[in-house]
Amino acid sequence: MGRNAGLPADFARFKVTAAAEAAGPGAPGWPEDDGCAFLHVDMDAFFAAVELRTRPELVHRPVVIAGAGPRSVVLSANYIARRYGVRSAMPVGAAKRLCPQAVYLPPTRGLYSEVSAGVMAIFAELTPLVEPLSLDEAFLDVSGALKRLNTTPAGIGAIIRRRVAEEHGITCSVGVAGAKFIAKLASGMSKPDGMIVVPVAQALDFLHPLPVSALWGVGKRTEEQLRRLGLATIADVANVPPARLRRAVGNAVGDHLYALAHGRDNRAVVPESAEKSLGAEVTFDVDEYDRAKLARELLRLSERVAASLRGRGLRGRTVSIKVRFADFKTVTRARTLLSATDVAHLIHATAVTLLTELGQGAAVRLIGVRVEGLEDADSAEQLTFETDAPRWRDAEVAADVARSKFGSAAVRPASLLSSHEE
Repeated sequence: MGRNAGLPADFARFKVTAAAEAAGPGAPGWPEDDGCAFLHVDMDAFFAAVELRTRPELVHRPVVIAGAGPRSVVLSANYIARRYGVRSAMPVGAAKRLCPQAVYLPPTRGLYSEVSAGVMAIFAELTPLVEPLSLDEAFLDVSGALKRLNTTPAGIGAIIRRRVAEEHGITCSVGVAGAKFIAKLASGMSKPDGMIVVPVAQALDFLHPLPVSALWGVGKRTEEQLRRLGLATIADVANVPPARLRRAVGNAVGDHLYALAHGRDNRAVVPESAEKSLGAEVTFDVDEYDRAKLARELLRLSERVAASLRGRGLRGRTVSIKVRFADFKTVTRARTLLSATDVAHLIHATAVTLLTELGQGAAVRLIGVRVEGLEDADSAEQLTFETDAPRWRDAEVAADVARSKFGSAAVRPASLLSSHEE
């Protein structure tokens, strides 16, 4: 697909041409990017692009990355598959109805994290102010890097795009602007494989023709409320009396949207956001009624969560479960412990108690465990057990060591062994 094939004509002037990007700052067509401190960088069809590096024969075919289970969802689709309406998080069955000729590839465990780490390392070389949003996208504040690198914000965007392509064999799209949410909008409109720069003086020219749904924080319900007021574009929101906007969507949301519609977004790039919770969940291929099997699955999930906590040097005070029933009704239950923990035995026991309190009978589609209220393990007071009780944490730490040497299946609780292993 050609670069920015779907970019509306009114916005083409914000696009950095391939020739200007190759020539660099000062070249004819180079954008006015003074004051554009924020970059939003987003990999293009990330999982699919990573897989296609070793499957060049599939580059011109629709490709979908998804699991094989009957309830699997699309993890990624290349842009050819997207032409048929295939989107991430769509059930695989729906995707196959839309695009039966697509090639469906299973995800490669660990590969995407590896590539993501390499991409994030490129960002970190250029500026310490990197705020990852997921494996494949991040905000960067490059204001402090311009003098050191002797370039402009768009110049850094070009460096990133070139290095990601050369070092990792995938493409990315970059938005450059004076505010975070404008940079994110710009990167989305530059896809695939492009860069859009929104000069500070032209921010409202860029924003105001866009639909209200483009404003950060506007979901379907808020969009409907705004449209009932006759507000279809961001320009409409900018021009409505603030008091009327507040009456329609509330004071906080109204003030937020009014500020964005005028191009004001005071959020800074946050390099490291402390993790607030860690969890794991599983969707069953077939709805599960058996509470004993659910309890065993909770043990498996608790083991994963506890190992993640220990690996990050964290403990948490609150254990919660999420249960989605066959009718898609979802409930959560939580319990706060006396002290923070990273012990699977205690997490599992609490999770099973919460599950039991939900009652019996209903078929379960999905179940999950989460530990919240995280704090550094060094500063957390670990729950102590009676001296004659098993030293669960010691055993679990020993199991961590064994798994690191011999693989994840080296040590498992007996209740997780299949019948032919027992």
